[in-house]
Amino acid sequence: MATDTADPRPRRISLITVCWNAEQTIADTLRSIDAQTYRNFEHIIIDGGSSDSTLAIIASAPADNRRVVSGRDGGIYEAMNKGIGLATGDIIGFLNADDTFESNDSLGTVAAALDDEAYDGCYGDLVYVSNRHIDRKVRYWKSRAFKPGFFARGWCPPHPTFYVRRNIYERFGRFDLRYRLAADVELMMRFLEVARIRTIYIPRVLVRMRLGGATNKNVQNISRQNKEVLRALADNGLKVSTSMFWTFKIVNRLGQFLMRNRSQD
Repeated sequence: MATDTADPRPRRISLITVCWNAEQTIADTLRSIDAQTYRNFEHIIIDGGSSDSTLAIIASAPADNRRVVSGRDGGIYEAMNKGIGLATGDIIGFLNADDTFESNDSLGTVAAALDDEAYDGCYGDLVYVSNRHIDRKVRYWKSRAFKPGFFARGWCPPHPTFYVRRNIYERFGRFDLRYRLAADVELMMRFLEVARIRTIYIPRVLVRMRLGGATNKNVQNISRQNKEVLRALADNGLKVSTSMFWTFKIVNRLGQFLMRNRSQD
């Protein structure tokens, strides 16, 4: 579904960063954000009550468009929902404390894609990098244009590259906190497969993500996340063959490792 009316103004983006005890990585994230050439955005940081030097590092990099909220929360998805509630931009996206933009024009690329009112959202490609050496690529997450039924085959867009108009959250809801590891996948599934919002795929790397996040830090969490995805498919009334889901998931994951040395065009 397309949004209703055209507007000649540059799109204001609400960029949300969720962090907790991220002193080792938050400075890289902030530098990446502050280097963006597209400037019509607000930056909302939701800190989970860090006890290390995270907040001091954030305070050392003030910006007029940055707002910081710190306090205990129920986890990353509750924090993301809090950020959505504070967002005032036309478009909402996330760049968390383990992530950096691939280039200085990543936000500009998003804004240009969603300048077309025919689209409600967009997403692109992502590279996983070494936790200690962010220039060393480990996996290349090459996405593709969405088609109905993709989620039942283990597909989803890379969430750190996923931007949608704020009214989509208002119409179809935020992150479902019943999912502890796969609420991001469930939300994108709900938006694309169920609500059938119109998205455009941007065929370029937008974000670098360090390995070691909550869902990819070990095999056990990866398995738990995928079981939650299967439950989300059922909860959203989507038919799925469990064997097909796992087969496509494994093949796609292997492909990401094989493409890790692909260079950006």
